[in-house]
Order: sequence, then C-alpha cells, then structure tokens
Amino acid sequence: MPVTSFMASAQSVEISKTQNFLKELKQTPLYNYHIEKGGKMVPFDGWSMPVYYANQSVLSEHIHTREYALLFDILHMLQFKILGKDCIRFLESLVVANIEEMPLGSSVLSVLTNENGGIIDDNVICKHANHLYVVSNAACADKDLAHVRTKMGEFQKKAVGYYISNISILYLTNLIIFYNKGPLAAEILRKLCDKDLSDFMFMTARFLHVKTIESHVSRSGYTGEDGFEISVAATSAQRLAKLILGYPSVHFAGLGARDSLRLEAGLCLYGHDLDNSITPVEAGLSWTIGKCRRVDGGFLGANRILSQFKGGVARRRVGLTIEGALAKENAEIYNSDDELIGKVTSGGPSPTLNKNIAMEYIKSGYHKSGTLLKVKVRNKLQDAKIVKMPFVPSRYHK
Repeated sequence: MPVTSFMASAQSVEISKTQNFLKELKQTPLYNYHIEKGGKMVPFDGWSMPVYYANQSVLSEHIHTREYALLFDILHMLQFKILGKDCIRFLESLVVANIEEMPLGSSVLSVLTNENGGIIDDNVICKHANHLYVVSNAACADKDLAHVRTKMGEFQKKAVGYYISNISILYLTNLIIFYNKGPLAAEILRKLCDKDLSDFMFMTARFLHVKTIESHVSRSGYTGEDGFEISVAATSAQRLAKLILGYPSVHFAGLGARDSLRLEAGLCLYGHDLDNSITPVEAGLSWTIGKCRRVDGGFLGANRILSQFKGGVARRRVGLTIEGALAKENAEIYNSDDELIGKVTSGGPSPTLNKNIAMEYIKSGYHKSGTLLKVKVRNKLQDAKIVKMPFVPSRYHK
C-alpha cells in the first residue's frame, strides 16, 4: 500500500475503546482541552492520549511538524529530581553517562542498566547547580522509581564511618511537559520569552519565563526536528498551550505523528526497540557511554557491556528500507540463503521519504549499509536494504 494511502486510512481505523474504558485511564491536565480541540483519544501506557486531531491526520501532522511547528502533549512522562551533594556519584552508579564532566545546564541521553547490562529504560538527564533533573518513559515510571529508590537505599548503606550519604529523590507529580517542535519552534518561543535564543544549543537546558510562566526548558526532543521540551506547573498547562497555539503556524499533534517522526529520526521506543535484555552496544547506543566510563565502568552491568566493545555482539540494531507493503513489529528478516537473521522492532511509512522503513535487530555480519535482505510480510518475502540512520537527517541547533 502506498505511504499516502496507508496514512490516510489511519483515520478510518477503529482506534478507540469504549467510553467507560477511557474513563478508567489516567488523564493529563489537558484532557478536556484535547477533547475540545477534536483530539481522538486512545489508551497509551495507562493514559488517555490523543493519537491525532479532527480535521487533521497523522500524515498532515507529520508534514506540518517538518514545515512549521507542532505542540505535543507529553504530560504523562515521568519527571524526577535527584538532590544532594552525592547525587552525581549516585546516578553514575545506575546510568552509563559521564555526568561528572557535564557542564552545568547541559543535557544528555542515557540509559538505566541492570546487572546483566540490559536497558531498564532510556532517559534524559539535565545537570543543574543543585540537582539532576531526569525525564523517563511513562510506561516505565513505576519500575524506574522502584529501581532508583532501591539502589538509593543500598547506596546509603555503603556509607563508611561517620560519613552520611546526602541524597534524596523528588518525584515531580505537579509538573507537566510539552514538546514544541519544528522549524518555527525557536522563533515562537523567542517571542513568548522575549529573549535571544540563538546561543541556546541542542541538549542544553534553562529556566525561563514563558510570558510569566516559570518553565524548565530544554532544547531536545524525539522527532529529529529542532525544538524544545517545556516543563511547567500543571496549573499552568492549559495557559501555556493556548499561548503557543495562539500562533497560526502551530497546531496540536498526537501520538501518531510523534511516532512516525521518531522512526524517521532512527530513535528507539522502549518496549519495542529497547528492553531489559538488550545492551547499549547492541542497540547502537555505545555513544551514550562516557569515555571514562568505558575504562572505569562503575555502573550496573559494566562488565558485560564493556566486554562487548572488544568481543563484539551477536546482534545489532539497524535501519531498513522496504519495497512493498509495510513491515510491522516482529516481521521476520531473512538473508539470501533463507536463513532467519532477525525481526523488525519498529516499522512504519515514512511520509518524508515516501517509502516504508523499519528498525530491527539482526545477526552481526549483515548489519552493513547496502546489504540486501528479505522481509516476510503477509507470508510473502519482500526486498529490503540496510541503510544508515537517521532515515531523515536531523535538524538540531548545534
């Protein structure tokens, strides 16, 4: 099916559950505002979230993000602070990032690992003068907090003599986050803050006033486009949304466009492209491991992960373009000898490239760009080719 036909048909698919079921789901502070704006609500990680909006489509929202700017509600994401003079030493025992050497006001993508080197979750860490601000996936919120709290207790018990570990965790239930993404995002935020943002670089964070709304703003995101994550008090959520949507070039966008954009950007979705059996090296996330951490380790699963730099891995995450029908999650991948060598973890149409794309884990040796393979879709083998990611070049402000 052509990409445009597939994306257009998304509107006609029955995506909602019963009204009673939706009422049982958690709701962000903007739930009623989404309904007012024509949001088509679906269950997502225990929340009722918009997948797209009336008079729009996944395709139109995707294209609008690339050309103008869109506002995404990600208010369901987990946010927490780690405070105290030992906060860096503690968090470095759980993640692969080199937080100690990060400049103040900088952000980094990292992963929480388990004792076997598998990924518990991916997260973004912002370093500030008196705390670390962490954003993680909504689906992993309970297990992430449980893991961090358990390890904090163990960390504090290791205190020697009269030394008392100074660390605490603050779960930010009263804060919510927006994505403001697209080529016009910076100009819109500049007008709302009345500040020059030209030196506000990718993967840095600041405390700003958006009009009079106190905000934590990071220049980062999940779409491959330039843009900002804006965290504000829940009581200010609707006011901020109205301020941003007051610009004619900005629309709301739902989960559908967010997912197709992140796929084009070659970014992972936890529970699909990442899980607790996959290491950062297998996932193509070796770059998240700080240079000194590759020597000193000091994080959970370090022995296995660091050994993979020398010994290699049996599987690798790669990108694939596909001729013919869409290849969905778990579609099987074969080599020229009809040997099963991997499975798709994320797949979908690329509106920008006008072809179907996918990410998958395949047997090492078949991961080089240009390698020709076959993907089984509806019991038929279709031609596919390994390509470099991101599928669509990112446009970050660096």
